[in-house]
Order: sequence, then structure tokens, then C-alpha cells
Amino acid sequence: MRVVVVGATGLIGSRTVARLRDHGVEVVPVSRRQGVDVSTGQGLDQALRAAEVVVDLTDAPSRKQETSTAFFTTATGNLLKAAAAAGVEHYVALSVVGADRIGSGYFRAKAAQEDLVRHTTIPYSVVRATPFHKSVAAAATAGTRTDGVHVPPLLLRPVSMDDVATAVAHVAVGLPRFEVTEVAGPEELRFEDVTAELLTFLGRRGPVIADAQAPFFGAVLQERALLPGPDAHVGHQTFSQWLKNR
Repeated sequence: MRVVVVGATGLIGSRTVARLRDHGVEVVPVSRRQGVDVSTGQGLDQALRAAEVVVDLTDAPSRKQETSTAFFTTATGNLLKAAAAAGVEHYVALSVVGADRIGSGYFRAKAAQEDLVRHTTIPYSVVRATPFHKSVAAAATAGTRTDGVHVPPLLLRPVSMDDVATAVAHVAVGLPRFEVTEVAGPEELRFEDVTAELLTFLGRRGPVIADAQAPFFGAVLQERALLPGPDAHVGHQTFSQWLKNR
């Protein structure tokens, strides 16, 4: 099996390449370092030649809705066109939990990407992940104000990049699912508690303030908006373990 991983040098991409090689398949890493630009289509036809599976781990340069939507619409469109021309038999895209029900911010951009994948002629699978540990930490510190750290009152299942990469690789070496597979962390936590733990770890002081208007990835969310369904694949690493391993 020849698997092309697009976005292979990113944090998720490099981990996914390693997991795929553990499965014993031929992996072709593709990124700008190899002269491939998904935004323009440059180098895609050659990179995808003879590929049986394409794993799309590309990400937008910004979490802003307009910028990320423009990126995914263009990049995913170019990838799907090149994959169809190459006769690819399975297209795997990484998305986010909540893309199907949150109509704003980065989530709307991921929904647009999913729609392109879903309406292609290529057999596909979509893997939706809950927020990564690193993303949750970044979102927490981004809420710092003069009176404390403002975070939305959300329930989260933060997931490790290693667990997501394992799930993506498993889906990629299997048959196309024509549906969504969710992957989540092992614990359901309140964002306020996660933020407080992070601040303690960083040696920072100040109150954590639950603010219903505070955005997460550019969207104002309901409490359970980022929780996966009951059939989600559950990872192993907890947020506390991730902090200790930083």
C-alpha cells in the first residue's frame, strides 16, 4: 500500500507518518519542503502519482473563519482534484469534533472542508478529533486579561497528538468508511479546571473566570459543543500526563 501524507512535517503529520510505517506500508511524506504547495496545486500531480491512499493533514495558517475557510476550500479542492486524477482509492481527512454543529469560526471552515470530501467521487473517511492538549493550553492562556484568565464554561475531552495520529493511521490502512470516526481524550474535564491546572504548572497566579462570551477557536460555544459522541475512539494520555511530559 502506498500512502501519501500531505502535511507530513507538522506535529500531527510527523506522528502519523511514524504510525503508518509501523503498519508496514509505503509512506510518501508531502509538504512544502518537498516542493508541493496545496494552495496553488504546485507539485501535487507528481506527488500523488501511484498513491492508493491520501491522508490530508493540512491546516490553515490562521484560526480566523474567513482565512481558514479560504484555505481549506482551495487546498482541499486542489488535493481532491489531483487525487481523482491519480486514481486514489481512499481519501482520509482530519477534522474537528463540532464541525457539524458549530456554525462559526474555525469549525465552519472545517465543515466546508468536510463537505468537499464528502461530495467527491473518491471513497473517503473523516476523522474528527477533540481539541489537542496543546490547543487547549494555547486557548487557555489566550484568555488572559487584567482581572484574570477568561475562558468559556466548556466541557472538554482533550486528546494527545499521538493518540490522534494512531487513530488516523488505523483508518488510513483500512477500507474507506464513508463516515466520520471520532477520537477523544480519556477524561471529561471543565475548561476552567484545565486552565487552573495549566496556570499552576506555569507558576502563574490569578483567578480563572468562566465567561460565556469568551471564544474558543473564534466561536462562542455551548457547554457540551466540543464533546464527542458515545462511539468515539478513546485515547490514553490525560492532560495532566501531557503537562508532565512537556
